[in-house]
Amino acid sequence: MRLIRAAEMQAIDRRAIEQIGIPGVVLMENAGRAATEVFCRELAEFFPGPVLIMAGKGNNGGDGYVMARLLAEQGWTVQTLVLGRAEDIVGDAAVMLAVLQQLAQPVRFVAEARQLHDIIAAVAPTVIVDALLGTGLQATVRGLFAAAIELINSAGVPVCAVDIPSGVDGSSGRICGLAVQADLTVTFDHAKIGHGSDPGATRTGLLEVVDIGIPACGRIELESDVVLVDAATAADSLPVRPRTGHKGSFGHLLLLAGSSGKTGAAALAGNAALRGGCGLVTVATPASVHDILEVKLTEVMTCPLADVDGIISRQARAQVAELLAGRQALAVGPGLGQSAGLAELLAWLLTAVELPLVIDADALNLLAGRLELLKQYSGPPPILTPHPGEMSRLCGLSIAEIEADRYQLACTFAAEHHVVLLLKGARTVVAAPDGRVRINRSGNDGLASGGSGDVLTGLIGALLAQGLEPFTAATLAAWLHGRAAELVAVGQGTAGMTASDLLCQLPVARRELSEGVYVC
Repeated sequence: MRLIRAAEMQAIDRRAIEQIGIPGVVLMENAGRAATEVFCRELAEFFPGPVLIMAGKGNNGGDGYVMARLLAEQGWTVQTLVLGRAEDIVGDAAVMLAVLQQLAQPVRFVAEARQLHDIIAAVAPTVIVDALLGTGLQATVRGLFAAAIELINSAGVPVCAVDIPSGVDGSSGRICGLAVQADLTVTFDHAKIGHGSDPGATRTGLLEVVDIGIPACGRIELESDVVLVDAATAADSLPVRPRTGHKGSFGHLLLLAGSSGKTGAAALAGNAALRGGCGLVTVATPASVHDILEVKLTEVMTCPLADVDGIISRQARAQVAELLAGRQALAVGPGLGQSAGLAELLAWLLTAVELPLVIDADALNLLAGRLELLKQYSGPPPILTPHPGEMSRLCGLSIAEIEADRYQLACTFAAEHHVVLLLKGARTVVAAPDGRVRINRSGNDGLASGGSGDVLTGLIGALLAQGLEPFTAATLAAWLHGRAAELVAVGQGTAGMTASDLLCQLPVARRELSEGVYVC
């Protein structure tokens, strides 16, 4: 599903009105009519209401006035509450408000927050329509509108948001102070980035995108390249797998991973790489834990490296250099540990290696405060895969700040440091340095357990080794990883799901994409 910025939608509307010649009131009527159809279909159990339309002063409120009229025509009991004075309503919204009033539909105007509670209590709605603020909001919600949003969220009834839940930044998903928690959102022409990216995505509920009659011909060319990834999108990225291929045809991944007490991370990543379709995988690990890893891995090859106290040392450089020959991709980080020697080794890798590269876990922590090292890398943009805690160490922001604006932070970081950034979490964001962004919709809370990130690293490395470019590899891996968790959950739920549970489901998730059929 293509996602666009609020400014792009405004440009589409403006062109339709000013150049194509479609009156704004026609688009508003179409929007309100389409939203009403979705409302009646999805919320039929609450007929005949009462329904409370809470409308703002702009065009979002105008869509709400159209809905109020059409719902009343269909037999719903409707009360419209306008946050503002009658003289504040102008333009197309004023036209629709006048029509509503001409039909003697009940409309009340509220200018003070203290009036809201009593009015809502008197209506006792079974459904609330949020038509307060539109997709262009960027400023912090305050005063009367903040009070209204708080009352909507505390009402305990289903909420239908018009275009976007009020308080969500349509261009990023950021919450502008506070936002409506919708059960259903009806948006127009295109879904917006705020619908797809957390935290806005969590406020959207069921999302319906409806046509409002803007012709396909003569549209502006969209500048943004943002997609909410579904199975069809992921399937388009699958690497070709010829029937005549052999193990050498599907790439050889080198994985630097493991340390004393953390061989499990190395084993998970190595096994995930094989399950991700890689032909050959070699895990290079500290010599002192090598024998332990040998027991855990059967199909994956291993190589002992010089170490100090169970952590790969700077003396391993020559061994690593030899191992890199003939490999198609490199993954660094799972269970690696921390040391000055490792920091030196990572710095050397970024100057000496040109292979497709994924950096995760402890390798990310080694980069914290030394991001200038990324400028020395001459290969394709490296893939960094931080969870919010690791991202906090990389960029110096708090986890709360990161989670508040995941989309924009990922875009900025990827462009500034010329990397592919995969910011983990619900609705994982994958951002490329050229501005492409993919937001992943697969997965569940079962992934919130130790080791799941190591599986993802191995999977990304496998796809790099099979020839996918970094952004595509990261996007497809995020989908397959999340889908594997969904498949595991079918049989056992999410609580207690382990990272190793994902391994056997990775090929199943990939088969689903290649065959175009879901197993469940």
